[in-house]
Amino acid sequence: MSKGTLIVGGSQAGLQVAVSLRQLGDTSPIVLVGEEEHPPYQRPPLSKEFLAGEAELDSLAFRTPDFYAESGIDLVCGERVCEVSRSPSGPPGSGVATTTSGRELPFDRLALTVGAGARRLPVPGADLGGICYLRAYNDAADLRTRLATATNVVVVGGGFIGLEVASAARALGRSVTVVEAAERLMARSVGPVVSEFYRQAHARRGVDVRLSSAVSGFRGERGRVTGVELSDGTSLPADLVLIGVGVLPRTELPEQLGLVCDQGIVVDAHARTSDPSIVAAGDCTVQPHPITGEGRVRIESVQNAVAQAKVAAATLLGRLGNVISVPWFWSYQGDLRLQIAGLATGHDSQVVRGDPDDEQFSVLYYRDDRLLAIDAVNRPADYMAVRKALGQRATIPPDLAGDPALPLKSLVNAAGTVNGIGEPLVRDKRFWSNGHTIAT
Repeated sequence: MSKGTLIVGGSQAGLQVAVSLRQLGDTSPIVLVGEEEHPPYQRPPLSKEFLAGEAELDSLAFRTPDFYAESGIDLVCGERVCEVSRSPSGPPGSGVATTTSGRELPFDRLALTVGAGARRLPVPGADLGGICYLRAYNDAADLRTRLATATNVVVVGGGFIGLEVASAARALGRSVTVVEAAERLMARSVGPVVSEFYRQAHARRGVDVRLSSAVSGFRGERGRVTGVELSDGTSLPADLVLIGVGVLPRTELPEQLGLVCDQGIVVDAHARTSDPSIVAAGDCTVQPHPITGEGRVRIESVQNAVAQAKVAAATLLGRLGNVISVPWFWSYQGDLRLQIAGLATGHDSQVVRGDPDDEQFSVLYYRDDRLLAIDAVNRPADYMAVRKALGQRATIPPDLAGDPALPLKSLVNAAGTVNGIGEPLVRDKRFWSNGHTIAT
């Protein structure tokens, strides 16, 4: 009898692998194991609607409890896989996984969707009570409880998570300071124009934003944080600290299996690891550029987790096809809705559409007049037009894109052409660089 597929990691990618296997007609057993005690749930709302009290855990669940039994998916919660032994005599890719409780899970096919963990800040006082991270539901529940009685909130890290939490805390009337070590906000994800807009927008809403400021330590009393010390000698009062300085892909298990890892599990366009019988998907992976197929990028987003998981499921069933997808991301910070399509890495020009002072504008990024990406703030129509254009391998002429009176969708050239003159789009390695990481 087939032992079926073992999916390690109860993440969005893990659930999508299981669902896609069933949608593709796979009838063999599927076991989805996750270390959290909760069934798979949406993570993006944890720093937005959940902190605002507009959502609870049951509303975040991807599927009803009955779904798993009805779909023949054996969901194992609260178990962490600590070891995987390969079978020397079974089918390629088969083996047995062992959990920390000693449970054994045999499999014929293996998918790793182990995700990433919050990057810790190794400075004095980092273990004081009231210093929080936000990655999972339990983190968010603890943070929401603490926010209810906090007075001075310091957010360390000016990325998506940090600014979303800062926005939620400010909406509750808390005093909020954002400390960012880089020269601008969200530097890994957006261009300078958008970074500066968000600095000013959060300042207008009462958030104290400190750029080029590194944390040297935390001070406390009776085991609880009371302040944040900066490297320039500044001391900030704080009874609650949220640290959001990025994530680290979980590579312990793949490294034990001898898989190639480089800032994540290295996979190809078909989600195959260095052992082609094992697939991986989601935030734990490093993959070829999803549009060009060149280089290696790590993309932390819902869209990538879902798209890559669908590919991984097809690969497990031996169905390899052409895989090209347009990355997209979002970050809702109060009434500021940022939507991103494409990757702007390597751009040599940009077009600002609209006025940032109106809090409704877009920035389109180009390389040699070829459209690469968009950052859209409260302009969903612009975002959708660019996302569609990139999916069609089309472009939008930069000399026209800056006119807000012209709908971008009316400027999209025919698929496969540049500037609408029939010249074919070609992949060019100069347009893309390795090591790009973007998170949401």
